[in-house]
Amino acid sequence: MLDTTTYTPRLRAQFNDSIRAAMKEEFGYGNDMEIPRLDKIVLNIGCGAEAVKDSKKAKAAQDDLTAIAGQQAVITKAKKSIAGFRVREGMPLGAKVTLRGDRMYDFLDRLITVAMPRIRDFRGVSGTSFDGSGNYATGLKEHIVFPEINFDKVDEVWGLDIVIATTAKTDAEAKALLKHFNMPFNS
Repeated sequence: MLDTTTYTPRLRAQFNDSIRAAMKEEFGYGNDMEIPRLDKIVLNIGCGAEAVKDSKKAKAAQDDLTAIAGQQAVITKAKKSIAGFRVREGMPLGAKVTLRGDRMYDFLDRLITVAMPRIRDFRGVSGTSFDGSGNYATGLKEHIVFPEINFDKVDEVWGLDIVIATTAKTDAEAKALLKHFNMPFNS
């Protein structure tokens, strides 16, 4: 078991030691509280049509997402009925989890250094997937690139949505922050 009293994630230490100073110099912030930082990371798996046919699929997605995130994921349910998709209100359709603090930095570290290099034909992530408010969204086609997932026990390969929320005011500041964390942008 990790001793959490002395453990500091590698990226958090890197942010405190060098990234804050580099961002302050690059953008000319007058106050340390103006420097953008990571706020949270939200992970989402949507099961879609598979969950409509078999309600156990959402539970399997929740278990996989819990293993990836290191904290308990919650099952997402349909907000309203849609007859064309055979979806009823309250039906489980996927799973999500929000990471903050040390778990957020640990996940980002594993995403950049372990999971992304394991993606087939990986050429970097899009540098234009910002929302205008300094938040970045990307996705993975296969959740099995994470080492926590035992490939032999997976019955379904899910896509994984990843949203990185920052305190940056502009997309340029957020992109610079993520570049300092070595996010592999292709543009």
